Amino acid sequence: MAYRDLHDFVQALRAKGELREIDVEVDPLLEVSEVYNRVVKRDGPALLFNEVKGHDIPVLINAFGTRRRMELALETESLDAIGEEIALLLKPEIPTSLIEKLKALPKLKRLSELPPRVVSSGVCQEVVEISGASVAPLPLIQCWPGDGGGVGKGRYITLSLTFTKHPEHGARNAGLYRIQKFDDQTLGMHWQQHKGGAQHYRVAEERGERLEVAVAIGCDPATIYAASAPLPDEVDEMLLAGFLRGEPVELVKCRTVSLEVPANAEIVLEGYCEPGERRLEGPFGDHQGYYSHAEEFPVFHLTAVTRRKNPIYITTVVGPPPQEDAWLGKATERMFLPLIKTTVPEIVDINLPIEGIFHNFAIVSIDKRYPGHARKVMHAVWGLGQLMFTKVVVIVDKGVNVQDLSEVMWKVGTHFDPKHDVVLSEGVCDDLDFAAYTPGLSGKLGIDATRKLPEEGFHRRWPDECLMSPEIKARVDAIWEELGL
Repeated sequence: MAYRDLHDFVQALRAKGELREIDVEVDPLLEVSEVYNRVVKRDGPALLFNEVKGHDIPVLINAFGTRRRMELALETESLDAIGEEIALLLKPEIPTSLIEKLKALPKLKRLSELPPRVVSSGVCQEVVEISGASVAPLPLIQCWPGDGGGVGKGRYITLSLTFTKHPEHGARNAGLYRIQKFDDQTLGMHWQQHKGGAQHYRVAEERGERLEVAVAIGCDPATIYAASAPLPDEVDEMLLAGFLRGEPVELVKCRTVSLEVPANAEIVLEGYCEPGERRLEGPFGDHQGYYSHAEEFPVFHLTAVTRRKNPIYITTVVGPPPQEDAWLGKATERMFLPLIKTTVPEIVDINLPIEGIFHNFAIVSIDKRYPGHARKVMHAVWGLGQLMFTKVVVIVDKGVNVQDLSEVMWKVGTHFDPKHDVVLSEGVCDDLDFAAYTPGLSGKLGIDATRKLPEEGFHRRWPDECLMSPEIKARVDAIWEELGL
C-alpha cells in the first residue's frame, strides 16, 4: 500500500530506525545545513528538527540519503526490479491473436489505473491563506554562507514540486527547481533552459501571458521522486508517480490558480510569473560543489498559501558530494536502465558515479560485436534524454563490473590508447557546468576501453587475462576452512 503522505513516510522511517529526531533548537540559517552535511557524509539517518529557531514547523532533511531509504521511499527491495517493471509495462506490443489480446488485458488495466485523478478536497487545504499570504512562517533554510550574496539573503526552497501547464495544449509539468526567497510574497524561480517549466514560461512569454504556478512542498516520497525523473517532454510526472505508488495520485484544484496539486501535500504556494519580468537570483551552492553565478530568472508572485494543520517542511542541501540528491540520481540510473536498453540493446549496465555529480561521467558496459561499436554507443548516450549532458562516456566490455570503480580504472588504464581510442566531440551540457567554454555547450570526451578487435588496430597484440584455472580454484575451495585464513 502506498504511503498516504509525508507523515506516513516519516512514521515508516521512525519504525525502521532510519530517523533521528532533534529536539535541540537549531537555526535554519546554515546550522541545519551543517548538521545535515556531517550526517550525510557518514551515511547517517534522516533528520527531523523539531525546534527550528523562529518557526513552529519541523524540518525534515536527508529523507532519501542512502540506498536503503531510497528503496524504502519507493517501497521496493530493488530499484532494478522497478526498472524491469517499467520497461515491461511500456514495451510496445501488438497482439496478433485472441490469446495475446487476453494476455494484454491486465497490462492495459494497469495502465488505465495509473493516471492522476482530481478529488474535491485534500489535507493540503486544511488551512487556506489568501489575503496576506506569506512564506514568512515557513522554515526556509540557508544552505551555504554565500547563497544569495550573504548570510540571511539566501533562503531557498530546495525540494518542492513546481507545477505548470503548457499555455497552448495544457500538458502538465512537475519539476524540482530551487526557489529563492526575495521577500515574504516574492520568490525567484530557477528554471534552467532545458527544463519543462522553463519551456512553459517561454511559450507564455511569447504569447504575452502570465504563467500560473503552484509549488507543492512535502508530498509522499514516490511523488517527490517522480518530479526528479528524466521523463520525455510533456509526459505527466504524476503518471509515473501513480505507477510507483501502485495507485493514482489524487490531485486537488488550487484556490487562486487554474492548476491541480497533490492533495496529500504538506504546504502549497500558489502564484504566477509575469512575462518579461526577471530578477537576479543566486549565487547558490549547487550540486557541482561550487557556487553558481547570480543570473536573471523569472519572478514568482505569491497569491495563496495552503497547508495542512500540522505540516512538516521537507528540504535538502546540495553541494560537494556525496549529498542526499545522489540517491535520487542513483534511483534514476537503476530504474531507467531497462528503458535505455530498449533503445540501445547492446548496453549491459551503466554507472553514473556519485562523484561525477550526475552529468560528468557515465561508465557503460556493452556486448561488443563489431569494430567501432563502442563509438556508436558513445554517440547514442549523448543523444538520450538528459544523458545528453554527460561530459565523459567510458565504454568497457560486458564482463567489467561498472559499479566497481577500482576494476573500471584497471580496465581503462590497460585497454585504451590515448591517441586512437578517444573521441572528442561537443554538445549540450548542464547549465550549471562552469567549466564549459560556452554556457550550456561543452566539449565531450569518449573513451573506448573495450578489448580491440583485429580490425581496430592490426599491430595490437591483445593478451589473455591472468585467471586461475577452475580446477585449482575448486581444490582450494575444498581445503579453505582447514587453512584457517
